[in-house]
Amino acid sequence: MLNHLARNADSHARMFEAATRGQESPQYPGGMAGRVAEIEAGAHRTAAELVADTRVSIYTLEAAWAAASATTWQGYGIKSHSDGAPRVRISDLVLMRWCEVEVHHADLNIGFTHHDWTPLFVRYDLDRQVMSWKARKPMGLTTLPEAIQKLSPNDRLAWFYNRLTVAGLPAPQAY
Repeated sequence: MLNHLARNADSHARMFEAATRGQESPQYPGGMAGRVAEIEAGAHRTAAELVADTRVSIYTLEAAWAAASATTWQGYGIKSHSDGAPRVRISDLVLMRWCEVEVHHADLNIGFTHHDWTPLFVRYDLDRQVMSWKARKPMGLTTLPEAIQKLSPNDRLAWFYNRLTVAGLPAPQAY
C-alpha cells in the first residue's frame, strides 16, 4: 500500500511538472499496465525502504505544488488508468490525492479506519461521490437506496469506496 501511495504521488508530480511546461502528461506512462508495473516494481521492499521512498515521493509532490504557477493550475493531465484516458484538471489533483491518502491510510490496517477520515474530507468527497452516482443513473433512480441514506456520512463514503458492504445491496460501480 505504501508503494501505491508513493507511485500515486509520483504520478501527480509528473502531471504538475508537465502542466508547468504547458504540456499534458499521462498520469502513468503505459496506461493501466504502466500503473500496475510501477506499483508492483517496488512493492516487495523492506518496510524501511518503502517508508523512505514514500517520504521522498511526498516531498517531490509538495515541491511540485509549491512551484506551481498560474499556468500549472490551469493545466490538465491525463488520467491514464481510467477508461478513455480522460483529461483531469491539475487543480482537481489536490482533492484526488487527498482521497488516495485518506482511503489508503485506512487500508493499511494500523488502527486508522474509515471512521477516522477527516470530517472535511468526508463532506467534500461524499458530495462528489453522490453527484457522480446520481449522474450515472436514469431519471427517477437517482436517489440513494434508503439503507445507504441511513448510514453515517463516513459509512456512506466507505460504501462508495467499496470499503463497507450493506446487506441486500450491490456494491456501487466505480466511475
